[in-house]
Amino acid sequence: MPSTLELVADLVNLIAVLLAARNSVHTWSSGILGCVLFGWLFFESQLYADVTLQGFFIVTSALGWWAWLRGNAGTQLPVSRTAPGTLAWMAALAVVVALAYGALLHHFTDAYAPLVDSLVLTFSVLAQLLLMRRRLENWYAWLLVNTLAVPLYASRELYLTAGLYTLFWCNAWYGLYRWRRELREAAAPLAGQEPA
Repeated sequence: MPSTLELVADLVNLIAVLLAARNSVHTWSSGILGCVLFGWLFFESQLYADVTLQGFFIVTSALGWWAWLRGNAGTQLPVSRTAPGTLAWMAALAVVVALAYGALLHHFTDAYAPLVDSLVLTFSVLAQLLLMRRRLENWYAWLLVNTLAVPLYASRELYLTAGLYTLFWCNAWYGLYRWRRELREAAAPLAGQEPA
């Protein structure tokens, strides 16, 4: 039976993630509350990399909130793409940091599944940084994170949270679809313009 904390944390985080897929700025305020609740839940479950991640999410949610509203020279930030080379070095760095952090957790704490937990951490950081800048590729990173997180949380008997991350996985596909469509729609008027 899920705890009250897990129920409330999952509900608040579900709302935040659904708002992200809909490209709503309110994803950030609801996300901050959800991160506080998840931090507490993951601490109780000895998933320390996830506790660290929630602290990161709180800070980046505040920054993302500002960036979405004013980060484009005072105007709303549009959805855009990340250069493939940039994405490649960011992903490689995420793997290296996960290996190092996982080793630290393994040797110095009683962490459960430190490598998988660290991969969830580092690729969540990557996804969040891309989301903050409204980059389409954030959804690919979230798909990877959610694929890793579902069995991790289920193995700690956080079945409701594992189910939530299954919904997050589906939502990442939906977000990818919506953001791709938005990019195409934004590019369509530009494609029809004659060069001056």
